[in-house]
Amino acid sequence: MNYIIEVNWDETAGVWYAVCDDIPIVVESNSFDALIEKTKIVAFEILELNNKLTKDLKLCFKTNHWARIA
Repeated sequence: MNYIIEVNWDETAGVWYAVCDDIPIVVESNSFDALIEKTKIVAFEILELNNKLTKDLKLCFKTNHWARIA
């Protein structure tokens, strides 16, 4: 099973956040790398609790980062 995780930067709060309605999860972190690791752990735990773990479980992280340049 594949899940798409939407990753965004909240400039106002200064954090990265990840959202996936299919799992469902919302995770945030100050750094991108920490967010990816935290999201993998949380996704595994939620899927395990809901008996939805599969052998070929994959997460696809889609990133959106808007940067103001002017």
